[in-house]
Amino acid sequence: MVIFIDESGVHKLTGHSSFAVVYVEVEDLDNLNKRLVEINNSLKIDFFHWSDQRLKIRRKYLRLVNKISFRFKVAIFENPIDTDVAFDRIFQYLIREKNIRSVIIDGKKPKWYEKKLKKELRNHGISVKRLKTIRKEISEPGLQLADALAGLSIYCFENTRNNDYNPLFEKLKKSGKLLVQMIF
Repeated sequence: MVIFIDESGVHKLTGHSSFAVVYVEVEDLDNLNKRLVEINNSLKIDFFHWSDQRLKIRRKYLRLVNKISFRFKVAIFENPIDTDVAFDRIFQYLIREKNIRSVIIDGKKPKWYEKKLKKELRNHGISVKRLKTIRKEISEPGLQLADALAGLSIYCFENTRNNDYNPLFEKLKKSGKLLVQMIF
């Protein structure tokens, strides 16, 4: 199992932040990446980033990825956010699986940060062979998926009356892809 972690809205001083933890449960990670690249190609985009895409592309992307096999969990935190507390909560309540092959986190972080996260996972009884942070999600299609889910989650949470994305979020729930949504 590979876990991709992306956050949305952590730069804001008000409102909410969303950490979307996407569990990609596929035997062949290369196949998942291939399918996500095919989706990007079909949409005529080089890579998907929530804040860079228009409503029409976001909708199409989310409809297409809903056909891929994955599951995800979302934790929503009130801003301003203490990332230490947030990651502790994520590892305490959301990441519970034992067969994690690697964790890939969006955003290049220093080595001490990666070591701290690994230690936090070990403290919660989870061993991870590989944990890495990546600055550019372009190189990891799974991070693009995590970015889309984080953007969708925070948008739906903050705009409950806007029907632009809520039906797509509901489809993800109905298809069994959303396992947990927690609000802290």
